[in-house]
Amino acid sequence: AVVSTQSTGAQFGSALDAATQSLLIRGVRLTELLKQGQYVPMDINEQVAVIYCGVRGHLDKIDPAKVTDFEKSFVAHMRTNLQDIIDDIKVTGQLTEANEAKLKDLEDNKETPKA
Repeated sequence: AVVSTQSTGAQFGSALDAATQSLLIRGVRLTELLKQGQYVPMDINEQVAVIYCGVRGHLDKIDPAKVTDFEKSFVAHMRTNLQDIIDDIKVTGQLTEANEAKLKDLEDNKETPKA
């Protein structure tokens, strides 16, 4: 029964168009990104920056098993080099266009930590 379920899933997956497959693949990474350790909640302001990376597709090429490693590295990088973004999110309660541009520059300049 397991084999038939897996083959049905494979057949279903191959019937999907590329855009839908990309969304499903991104969803797997976003799910991993949202997982938190028990008794280790992530600061909401840091979550905003991390989720931005996931939603914008910056994790699409990272193995889902390595998303947590990326997240830890990225938060450490933010705390060291971009604390102003975290502080600004805390004060304003939002990700401003200026801070969004800084996060985008991280990816464009390949400065985001690798998993």
